Amino acid sequence: MDWITGIQRALDYTESHLTVEIDYEAVAKQACSSVFHFQRMFGMLCGFSLGDYIRMRRLTLAAEELMRTDCRIIDIALKYGYDTPESFSRAFLRFHGINPTHARQGGTVKSFSRLSVKLILSGGSTMDYRIEKKAPFQLVCKKKQVVKLQGDTAAEDISAFWAACRKDGTVEAICRYARFDHLGGMLGVCFSGEMSDSAFPYGIGAEYNGAPLGGEQLEIVEIPEHTYAVFQCKGKMPEAFNTTYQRIVTEFFPQSNYEYGNGVELEVYPSAEVDDPNYACEIWIAVNEKR
Repeated sequence: MDWITGIQRALDYTESHLTVEIDYEAVAKQACSSVFHFQRMFGMLCGFSLGDYIRMRRLTLAAEELMRTDCRIIDIALKYGYDTPESFSRAFLRFHGINPTHARQGGTVKSFSRLSVKLILSGGSTMDYRIEKKAPFQLVCKKKQVVKLQGDTAAEDISAFWAACRKDGTVEAICRYARFDHLGGMLGVCFSGEMSDSAFPYGIGAEYNGAPLGGEQLEIVEIPEHTYAVFQCKGKMPEAFNTTYQRIVTEFFPQSNYEYGNGVELEVYPSAEVDDPNYACEIWIAVNEKR
């Protein structure tokens, strides 16, 4: 299945299940993707999360039903996933600017149209990358469970995690057990293959040099062999990272013979000068060849 067909199937599945509880894993499967990668790709492409899309579409349909039928407000609220009239009214007011009763009386409401995928002529730009196979290695790191994937919350949590680890001496401790001769820097590691319904683990670490750990709260993680697509990222962080990752999602994967490997993603930071407008780092994404 090609990328465009997969995205459209996922959108069609979502639209057909707006009046029932939506299983994000089932949505992602329509695009032959993991939940983690589908939500990240969706957010990059659309500028809002899958959860926001579902919420706005439900509230749009609920308003239409309020105005064209005599169904009770409580019944419409339950139909579109709200347990009580109060929770429905609060969400309705935030989105439409009026409450359900005023909408039924002829008030002005908003309409959020359904998404569809259209093929347009775009591109014409170059994107440097390389494919590299890396043998298994050990990672010494500190992990944090990033709880939310929607919006910018995950990026904000990760930035705060880096700041905390620099401040409390964790980064300095990791350096005592690190080797930098292979990857060439500190690592931010997204364990995308270990994602649960609402969270994924993110680690700050480095390749392990084998020295016995002391009393630091660090762990050793075995990273299996993967084939990686490796991308250069240049500019001030995190803006440059976000721009590069958006290009990876919208330009590289749709047109290449590779897909996400559902394993790990490595951010390789050669120094701490991330505010430098000429800063250069790398993004390593585990990939598989498309069947």
